[in-house]
Amino acid sequence: MNVVESMGHERDPRVGKQVIDIASHCQGELTAIVQEKVSGYGDSARYRRLAFIKAPDGIEWSTEPENLELAP
Repeated sequence: MNVVESMGHERDPRVGKQVIDIASHCQGELTAIVQEKVSGYGDSARYRRLAFIKAPDGIEWSTEPENLELAP
């Protein structure tokens, strides 16, 4: 896992690069990977990782970071 910065954003070398979401077979620019709190408080808090992608036409979506491949 990468270093987590403010607002739960992870530093990832793929941010700003073109990626392919293998789950949807769509391509776009990876804009962020964040850790989103899904339940609990304090030490019992649970988080999930989400990758946010933006296509050239402006459509944005999220997926699991494990679903990403760098575009050729």
